[in-house]
Amino acid sequence: MISQKARYALRALVALTRAGEGESLMISEIAADQDIPKKFLEQILLELKRNGIVMSKRGKSGGYLLLKAPGQTSFGEVLRIIDGPIAPLPCLSKIAYRRCIDCKSEADCEIRHVFSKVTDATRAVLDRTTLADAVSEMDVLDRAVSA
Repeated sequence: MISQKARYALRALVALTRAGEGESLMISEIAADQDIPKKFLEQILLELKRNGIVMSKRGKSGGYLLLKAPGQTSFGEVLRIIDGPIAPLPCLSKIAYRRCIDCKSEADCEIRHVFSKVTDATRAVLDRTTLADAVSEMDVLDRAVSA
C-alpha cells in the first residue's frame, strides 16, 4: 500500500502534467484543486525538487513546474523517492535489502517465491507507467464516458 504522502505527490505531479509543458502552478492552486493540505504539499514538492522531478520559479509567474517531460517520470520513480523501496518483503528490496529474520533459506522460501513474482509485476507496471501515460489514459476514459 502506498502512503498518503505518495498519493499527494502523484496527484500534484498529475496536476502539473495537466497544466502543460513549461507551465507553473502555485502551491496554493495545487493544494486547493487537489484537496491537499498546503503545508504538507510544500514538504512534498521540496522533496521532489531535491530529487530533480520539479523545479520552482519565483516572481509573478512563479510556482512549481515539471523539470522533465511527463513521459520521462514514472510512477515507480516517484514512489521510490517518497516511500522508499517497492517491495512487500525486506528480502526483495533492491535498494534496502535485508534478510528476513525468520527465514532459514531464501532459495527455499515459498513466501519469498510468490511475493517475488508480485513484486516484479508491480515494479514493471510502475516503472513503465509515466505521468503522461496516466493523464492520457484518463483523457481517453473521459472521452469514452462523454460520448
